[in-house]
Amino acid sequence: MFERLLAPLLETLRPHFVLSKTRLETLAVLLVGLANCRTVNLSHLASQFPGAAKHGSNYRRLQRFFQFVRLDGDIAARLIVQMLNLSRPKLLALDRTNWKLGSRDVNVLVLAIVTRRFRVPLMWVLLDHAGNSGTAQRIALMERYLRLFGASSIRALLVDREFVGREWMHFLNKNNVPFVIRLKEDMLIRLTDGSLRQFRTLLRKPKRGTWIGWLKGIEPIPANQLRFAAKRIKGGELLIVATNLDDAARGLNLYRKRWGIECMFADAKTRGLNIEDTHISDPDKLASLLVLVALAVTWAYRCATCVRMW
Repeated sequence: MFERLLAPLLETLRPHFVLSKTRLETLAVLLVGLANCRTVNLSHLASQFPGAAKHGSNYRRLQRFFQFVRLDGDIAARLIVQMLNLSRPKLLALDRTNWKLGSRDVNVLVLAIVTRRFRVPLMWVLLDHAGNSGTAQRIALMERYLRLFGASSIRALLVDREFVGREWMHFLNKNNVPFVIRLKEDMLIRLTDGSLRQFRTLLRKPKRGTWIGWLKGIEPIPANQLRFAAKRIKGGELLIVATNLDDAARGLNLYRKRWGIECMFADAKTRGLNIEDTHISDPDKLASLLVLVALAVTWAYRCATCVRMW
């Protein structure tokens, strides 16, 4: 059964990764093993190799793979989109995930594809610090995406309150990236009549509303104009979004799908592949491990889709 899974996976991987036959087989075993073992721990994954080789030999084979092989994230991103057969514009979500590796913080900024049926990591950048990402890091990640797929491939980019900023939003507008960004309720907007208002005062009585204007601190010119939508959710909290889409209410509705990236992080962590089990601390090796996790999640969805079709 295991060999039957490896054969089509090898055919899928071979055109994209320039690896020797042995290394390509190791890559395929890792992907299937991640789904079977639900952990990135190499000792567990070493048990997944077919054949009569001893466990210790297979373990050293995996160590050599991470020592000498560097998997290209851009190549993996193209392969992920191809495997999922995604030709239509996609909903993207941007967020961070982090965990502790001993005393060290592992902090990853992730751009993911989210749909009704699946959520997969597409691109990422390893941050060399704890806490929020910087504007330059977000822009660099989006520039990589745009070079590979173009702005026309994006239905909307969904981001949380951490990702607000004048330079960041100017970059998205300049590159024709449709976005929906959640805002803090104490932020101020300048309406088209020139008044400066706070969202919590605008929604003092009505349960929801839409407006057109500019965030405070951003030059009030037509190119910077945004649409805003807000509503009260459970507990009385305000959900407020800014968007460059034509319909602010549609942006508010699309934002609900951002939760898919939180589910994806759970899939990669304790509810799924247990990426926090890794002992890999070298950034280059860790980047290759993230490629493996992304491909394993994608392959699992691909297999599940084929089963449903039959």
